Amino acid sequence: MPDVSDSAPAAPLTLRPATRADLPAVLALLADEERVVDPASLVVDDAYERAFAAIDADPRNEILVLVEDVDGRAEDSGVVGCLQVTYIPGLGKGGAERALVEAVRVRADRRGGGLGRDLMERTIDRARTRGCGLVQLTSNKQREDAHRFYGRLGFAPSHEGFKLTLRPGPLTETSPRHG
Repeated sequence: MPDVSDSAPAAPLTLRPATRADLPAVLALLADEERVVDPASLVVDDAYERAFAAIDADPRNEILVLVEDVDGRAEDSGVVGCLQVTYIPGLGKGGAERALVEAVRVRADRRGGGLGRDLMERTIDRARTRGCGLVQLTSNKQREDAHRFYGRLGFAPSHEGFKLTLRPGPLTETSPRHG
């Protein structure tokens, strides 16, 4: 009798740029970090369509998806993770590009099995191959588990980040000005 603790081998994984067909699955991952969201339950409105088209058309920007291959065909597979990478040219680091990683997600029911590490390591290799001198990311201060995860990957908490939410319209006289 076979040992019931033996698990079937994991399906092969592929990291690839997202296609328009992946958009509902990516939005489902972004919709809720704590539970699995059915991509069919989401509405892909014009704003998402425009944003995806702009990212897809920009050679310095990509959404990457980690997919499990089904019958050896990654294009027919389930998206289990995603992230967005923006390649930023700069004068620091000897003029090397830097890769800014954002919106890192692994499907809630698949966490803890090494998929996040696989997603990040493949992304780091992709940035290195492109010639980037640095990979950087930001993470919400409340996400302590994520901070430990990034630390295990070699990321150092070297900077303090700041955000300013912009609202439509011009600055008014009572709005803070920076200069």
